[in-house]
Amino acid sequence: MSAGKSKARRIARVALPVIGAAVVLAGVLTWRANDASADDVADGTTAMQALPAPDPASVARGRAVAIAADCSACHTRPGGGAAFAGGYPLETPFGTIMSSNITPDRANGIGNWTEHDFFKAVRHGQSPDHFLYPAMPYTAYVQISDEDMHDLWAYIRSLKPVSAVPERTDLPFPFNLRILVSGWNLLFFDNAPFQTDASHDAAWNRGRYLTDALAHCGTCHTSKNFLGADRSHHYLAGGTLSGWHAPDLTGSAQTGLASWSEQDLISYLQTGSNDHAVAAGPMAEAVEHSTQKMPAADLGAIAGYLKSLPAHSDNAAPKALAASDPVMQQGALTYHTQCSACHTPKGQGIAGMATHLADNAAVRAEDPTSLIHAVLMGAKAARTDANPTGAGMPSFGWRLSDEEVAAALTHVRNTNGNAAAPVTANQVASLRKSLDAREAR
Repeated sequence: MSAGKSKARRIARVALPVIGAAVVLAGVLTWRANDASADDVADGTTAMQALPAPDPASVARGRAVAIAADCSACHTRPGGGAAFAGGYPLETPFGTIMSSNITPDRANGIGNWTEHDFFKAVRHGQSPDHFLYPAMPYTAYVQISDEDMHDLWAYIRSLKPVSAVPERTDLPFPFNLRILVSGWNLLFFDNAPFQTDASHDAAWNRGRYLTDALAHCGTCHTSKNFLGADRSHHYLAGGTLSGWHAPDLTGSAQTGLASWSEQDLISYLQTGSNDHAVAAGPMAEAVEHSTQKMPAADLGAIAGYLKSLPAHSDNAAPKALAASDPVMQQGALTYHTQCSACHTPKGQGIAGMATHLADNAAVRAEDPTSLIHAVLMGAKAARTDANPTGAGMPSFGWRLSDEEVAAALTHVRNTNGNAAAPVTANQVASLRKSLDAREAR
């Protein structure tokens, strides 16, 4: 035997047990990370269709849970799809994920699931067939209480079965390998129930439960790492997803909610607008489908909790660009000819219709993606019972060049009480390309 072969065998005798042990350890850790034993409180033997009709009171409570969790928004195809029958495209950095049919249909929905199957899917991202991608916010829903899960199950069981077959999710390699989600869970999934904080009252704890668990606000308002997991030290400090920037919800004066009162928050969640902002994009959907239908007490609890959050950043506002700056001069001209009719010359906006831009924390966000998106593509305001008009902003992408959009937004971000970094033409061009927005004529 050659010296080389002998050395290779010695290495193999040492390496193989180490590799084997690592594989076993990884398997044990993955199992622990995805253990759904807490869901043993649910019935694991009887399929949905074989159960007697659910208790009406439980169904009513479950409907309220579904509203707070905004289930219909993601599980209903835009443009008239049947409620909860899936087909909503969820845009992620890794590709488009299509939501599933969660009606009680046996063939194409979840009519053959047991309550235990339902609990595992919602709270742990494990359907009977495969791992769910974390675009389904089970990382937040893991905190939903047993009682709310039982009621949600009763409500879903009460829905009319729909035989719709949503378009299949087809992510590129390697993201199409769902088994990799188990590794993602091992790294990022905190398999822990909601715990009340005895140092705060019941309303504060209710607000935190709604914010973190049911309403899953951190899914959009917490920035993500390169693998799509929450950056915990950026909790509710703003995040960018699907071409929109969800603003800072902490008490930061420059970019957060320091200037909002609790009533401002309640009004925004009930009506889709207040003196500071008009909901658009994904937030408009959340208001339409979810928050406007929630009890006033719950909205008050959310508002109280959010207003209790300390500032994520205490950075002082930068010095506003001088009005004499050439970009500011170009931006002022574009703003006054294209924007001031609705937003007014001083950025005061129109209540319930055109966003108030003056001294606006969202306008000063570190990431101007939402501002650029609204100018390029337009934006539709939320339609609510209190504000059924749902006025929209038209697209200006076909009319304004990248340089003009950048200058106008730089002007907005540095006048009327605002001061923030300028927007660049490259930022506009990049988002224009990703959104497939029209080029300026």
